[in-house]
Amino acid sequence: MEDDYFHSVTLDASLCKGCTVCIKGCPTEAIRVQKGRAWIIPERCIDCGECIRTCPSGAKKAISDPLSLLVHFDYTVAIPAPTLYGQFRSTISCNRILTALKTLGFDDVYEVAAAAEILSQETRDYLGRDQGKGALISSSCPVVVRLVETRFPSLLDQLIPMISPMELSARIVREREKDRPGSVGVFFISPCAAKVTDVKNPRGISLSSVDGVIGIKDIYKELSLAVAQVEVEENLNIASALGISWARTDGEGSAVYSENHISVDGIDHVIDVLENLENGHIRDVDFVEMMSCPGGCVGGPLAVENPYVARNIVCTRERRHQEGNCTVPAELPHLPEGIDLFWTEALESRATHLLDHDYKTAMKMMEEMEVIRGSLPGLDCGACGAPSCLALAEDIVRGKTTEIDCVFKLREKIRDLTREMIALDSHMPPGLDR
Repeated sequence: MEDDYFHSVTLDASLCKGCTVCIKGCPTEAIRVQKGRAWIIPERCIDCGECIRTCPSGAKKAISDPLSLLVHFDYTVAIPAPTLYGQFRSTISCNRILTALKTLGFDDVYEVAAAAEILSQETRDYLGRDQGKGALISSSCPVVVRLVETRFPSLLDQLIPMISPMELSARIVREREKDRPGSVGVFFISPCAAKVTDVKNPRGISLSSVDGVIGIKDIYKELSLAVAQVEVEENLNIASALGISWARTDGEGSAVYSENHISVDGIDHVIDVLENLENGHIRDVDFVEMMSCPGGCVGGPLAVENPYVARNIVCTRERRHQEGNCTVPAELPHLPEGIDLFWTEALESRATHLLDHDYKTAMKMMEEMEVIRGSLPGLDCGACGAPSCLALAEDIVRGKTTEIDCVFKLREKIRDLTREMIALDSHMPPGLDR
């Protein structure tokens, strides 16, 4: 377990009603409910935000950075995710949105969609060089990377070892502003809670070039007012349809121009495909785009617009860019010299479902777990506070709870005790038994 690992997804215990809805939706079984309150097992949480979507009490939240953080820098640059374009009507131009974003306190903007275009080309080249390794998995979604680390470590070698469009955008900005005096702050405008975690605990690199991650929903109201007040639009949009498409499912997959790619969205579907990849059941596929949120990044927990509506808006913007109905960009996206696109640190297995690091001990615990599971009703009702009977059996073997957390086992215990008490009640000491 990483003791200093930061998680964006948190629980407000004062709002939790202990309803157990979240434990069923968590893809890594990272939530338990005990004493009427949920709690998150930190080493299992991948910050996917599923619990934020499902919690009926609003007790699960994502921590992001405040806009007030900008005052700590002399010069600030916003790097908005392509999903930002899906939050406003398609009749509102990208330049208008970017111009309005600057008025919130940023000195400049650089589109992450532009960096995504660069990475699309680099991924195409990488796939061409590394044919024969089987299906390569996109590493642009931090939830997928964390999921592979913790649950599917045998697939680590199939992750494409490239930095994300967010990270590339920040590096490009820093390269551009390297001669500027004073401190430069780079802020990602994000639909994704896991990006907050990814910046503080980067994977594949030692340090992120991003200074803060601001949730779209946290600035949406202020940004909407600013969009309405823009009088002169600046020519800030340099990304084309290809880069903007990364906001939705199959945007990245189509951008790499691989005929044998598949695009997967939604955490349950992602897990299903990873299981099939691990078991060798998926063949003749070169590239797998994976996004943990439904519909892709437009479905992120920090976005505002309905993901289906946002996807439609993004698709409309793509068509307009392809038809040439948008302002000619001031410059085309290109990779400045000296910027490394690849990971510099190898990922390691962080399997969190190991019962014990000692093989013999783990096997013994596994056998005990199976015996306990066999004694449980197998209803996976969640009343015990664990997501399934198997998870409860695991918690019992790990010494975290007992079998009477199961209401059915508790009822059996009460019945046994009742029968025993009745038998004791009819029993008389030998001297009184006449």
